[in-house]
Amino acid sequence: MPAAELSGLDILRRNAEHAAHTTTRFCLAARAPARQSPEAPHLTTTFLFRARNVPAALYKALGGFATNGVNMTKLESDMVNGQFTATQFLCDVEGHPEQPKLRRALEELEFFSRECRILGVYPAAALRLEQRGDAD
Repeated sequence: MPAAELSGLDILRRNAEHAAHTTTRFCLAARAPARQSPEAPHLTTTFLFRARNVPAALYKALGGFATNGVNMTKLESDMVNGQFTATQFLCDVEGHPEQPKLRRALEELEFFSRECRILGVYPAAALRLEQRGDAD
């Protein structure tokens, strides 16, 4: 377990997943972000947004990623405060927010959403790159 080893943590239970392909993600919180260069290869950007409560809101909000050629690798939804009128989405996309394609997609997303917040930019996981055939 590399994450436990890197952090000096004890593993309480191994192989607790329900399926062999399950992946656990760990988030590192910091007061100041670790800056990634927009030129760095294979970056992932994670962000949250809230869709407006109108017909086709999600379709419109995500359209900018398709038209700008940005690959979305994760999309999860959650009701905000248990209300059907507010939905929040957690997304991973390939790229850096300062790269023109992703910048344009995020600008379009902001137009069609109530709130958009970038959580972080970081190197893509080696496993993801291997599965895509992009490992260096």
